Amino acid sequence: MQDFLLIAGAHFLALLSPGPDFFLVARSSLAHGWRGASGACIGIALANGVFIVAAFGGLSVLRPGSMAFVLVQLAGCVYLMYLGWLFLRHAGSSGLEATPASGQAHWRAGLLTGFVSAILNPKNALFYVSLATVLASRHTSAGAMVAYGAWMAFAVLAWDMAVALAIGNAALRQRFARALPLLERASGVMLIVLAIALLCKLAAR
Repeated sequence: MQDFLLIAGAHFLALLSPGPDFFLVARSSLAHGWRGASGACIGIALANGVFIVAAFGGLSVLRPGSMAFVLVQLAGCVYLMYLGWLFLRHAGSSGLEATPASGQAHWRAGLLTGFVSAILNPKNALFYVSLATVLASRHTSAGAMVAYGAWMAFAVLAWDMAVALAIGNAALRQRFARALPLLERASGVMLIVLAIALLCKLAAR
C-alpha cells in the first residue's frame, strides 16, 4: 500500500504540471467542447498505456543485480532528479492561455492527434521507465506492477477528461493558475525524493 501511494502520488503530481498533452486538451476543449476533446484524451491515455507496458515489460527481462539493471536504475535516478529540478526552476513560469483551433475537429482526428502528441513526447517514456525502476528496486510483484500500470493509465484519462470539462470555466482556470506554482514545486520535490530513495537503496547493497 505504501508503494502504491508513493507511485500514485508522484504520478498524479506530475499530471498536475501542464505539458504538451495538457495544452492539446485545453485547446481542443476551448475550440470544440469536452466531447470534442474526449478523443484527444483517449489518444493520450492510449499512448501512456503503450509507454507503461513497454517500460514495465522491458524492465522485467533485466536480471536484478546485473550491471544493466543497475545502469537502468541510475539512469532513472538522474532523470527523476533532472525533471524535479526543472519543475522547481520553472515553477510559476507556465501560462494557461490556449488558442482555439480553427475548423471543425473530428473525434477520430482528435484521437489520433492525442496519441501522436503523447507518443512523440520522450518525457513520457523516460518518466515511466524511471517509475518502473523504483518499483523494480523494491521487488514489486508482477501482479502489483500490472495494477499500478492500469491505475496510471486510468489516472491519465480521468485527469485529461477533468481538464476538458473544467478548462472552459474561467473561474476554475484562474484558480488553477494561482495554484500552479505550488503544484510544480510539490512535483519537483516528490520526484527528487523518489530519486534519492532509489539512490539510497542502491548504495545500501
